[in-house]
Amino acid sequence: MDAVSAAKSRIDKALALLERKVLDLKARPASAPPIADDDLFAPRASNVADVARIEALEAAGRDAADTLARAAEAVREVMAANDAADDDLSEEEAR
Repeated sequence: MDAVSAAKSRIDKALALLERKVLDLKARPASAPPIADDDLFAPRASNVADVARIEALEAAGRDAADTLARAAEAVREVMAANDAADDDLSEEEAR
């Protein structure tokens, strides 16, 4: 079996497992107690250090997102100013 076939097989198995978990979760009544594995994408914190690390990473992610948003707004402002200057220059050349 080549590497591509092996990777496809692993992906197929993972998708089948994911589908089974989703179907199991959908079949549970809303009144049923939550199960430990009900959020397939949530990190599993095993101790206090992991919880603190996850919180720090989430805070850093929020800070990075805020910084990127401010940077994107600054770039938009510069581009708008350049466009306005180009428009003014074009109007002067047209005269």
